[in-house]
Amino acid sequence: MQANSTSKPMLFVGRTLTVLLCLFFLLDASMKIVKAAPAMEGTMRVGYPAFTIAPIGWTLLICLAFYVIPQTSILGAILLTGYLGGATATMVRTSDPKFFFPVIFGVLAWVALYLRDAQLRTLIPFRKNG
Repeated sequence: MQANSTSKPMLFVGRTLTVLLCLFFLLDASMKIVKAAPAMEGTMRVGYPAFTIAPIGWTLLICLAFYVIPQTSILGAILLTGYLGGATATMVRTSDPKFFFPVIFGVLAWVALYLRDAQLRTLIPFRKNG
C-alpha cells in the first residue's frame, strides 16, 4: 500500500481514536471553562492560580478545534503537543508519578492523525527494510 492511500480499517481506527481523544479533551476543557470543582482543585493543587483555569480550558478548546478541522489538523496536533508538554512539565515539577499520561495522550493524538491523514504519512514515511 502506498503512503498516499488510506485503507478503510486504518481510517476507521484513526477516526475512532480521534473521537475518543476529542471527547476526553472536550470534557477536560469544559470542566476548566465552567470552573468545575475537580478542575479547580486539581489545577490549583499543582500551583496555578484560580484565574488561569478558564483560559487554560479555552486554550485546550482552541487547540482541539484546529486538530479536528482536516485542513488544520497537523497544526492542531502540534498545538496539542505543546499544551500536553506543559501539562507534562507541570506534573514532573510537582513530582506527580502519573506524568506520563499527557505524553501518552500526545502520542495517541499523533497516531490517530497519522492513521487518518495520507499527507502526514507522506511527510513521515515508515519504510520496511528489504
